Amino acid sequence: MAKFDMAFELILAHEGGYVNDPDDPGGETYKGIARKMNPDWIGWDIIDLLKTKSGFPDSLIEKHEVEINTQLQYEVKSFYHSNFWMKISGDKINNQQVAESIFDFAVNGGTGVSITLAQEVVGVKSDGVCGPKTCEAINLFNAQHFLAAYAIAKIIRYISICNKRPTSKKYFFGWINRTLNHWQ
Repeated sequence: MAKFDMAFELILAHEGGYVNDPDDPGGETYKGIARKMNPDWIGWDIIDLLKTKSGFPDSLIEKHEVEINTQLQYEVKSFYHSNFWMKISGDKINNQQVAESIFDFAVNGGTGVSITLAQEVVGVKSDGVCGPKTCEAINLFNAQHFLAAYAIAKIIRYISICNKRPTSKKYFFGWINRTLNHWQ
């Protein structure tokens, strides 16, 4: 069975720290958690507190902020576990790399889209919910074939996003690189 902690470490490597990019539809983000999509996430209260201190956003990683940062990192991990890993049924997917790819795209593109693409790859009814039939089909599917087909499906999705929202083209090659990191 796939392990959340391993998948979470890869997500953090992709998501970075604090960003407030005006071209990003999610707006202000911290470790990939978009404020516009998740305004009630408790981590925003911690970040808003840190904004009042000098040196923000560096204060997010300062050693003297260990207690506050420990709570913030706990909230980040809890957020990813409940909002993404559990929704993709990550613990029920046998192959770690397959689970990581689905999880990563859930974070980047939304859980419903991520699961729907996975369902299309394995040939089960596409409803955006990773139930027992979807998990079984994913687990029975050849992992390398899944990863290749899923990578292509993600790239097609990214092209569609860029065609609909041209300002997102600046993210395209990063998305492609991220996709290809899961297909090896």
